[in-house]
Amino acid sequence: MIFLQNHPASSLALLALCGALLSGCSQNHDDLNAYINSVKSKHQGTVKPIPQFKPYKNFIYSASDLRDPFQQEVSQSIDEAVATNALRPNITRPKEQLEGFPLDTLRMVGLLEQNNIKWGLIKDPTNVVHRVLPGNYAGQNEGQIVLITENSIEFLEIVADGLGGYIERKASLALGND
Repeated sequence: MIFLQNHPASSLALLALCGALLSGCSQNHDDLNAYINSVKSKHQGTVKPIPQFKPYKNFIYSASDLRDPFQQEVSQSIDEAVATNALRPNITRPKEQLEGFPLDTLRMVGLLEQNNIKWGLIKDPTNVVHRVLPGNYAGQNEGQIVLITENSIEFLEIVADGLGGYIERKASLALGND
């Protein structure tokens, strides 16, 4: 403002410039209004009506007198089954060295035969080779060796059946190629 007070001719020129700028905004906007009206008059489409929902019908479960499909059918109680199953691991037996390893970490690496006695050779995860005979134990499931052949060592394991008892399961180690 100080500049305008000292130069009256400049203030007049500035006012004239502002007036010219503002007069540019007052042009005829008929073409713009015509475009807006044409867009508004075009077909806008339709909105589908809200779908009518069917009322909920209650379902009456009529199979309540049948056996529950999520319960195991047991002819005798679990306690009776456990009492009649005499198969148990021998917890008083001293553990053998190969029982400290899971059976799937052991590898059969060979067979020795001396005086008509077949010895199986098993390598543990620490790369120690052990000689075994039928009757020896290996693995963590009471796996007793029952048969040694040229190509495999057969075991009989005692594993929990999930109902508080135990069952016997066969397992084997095949002669490895490593």
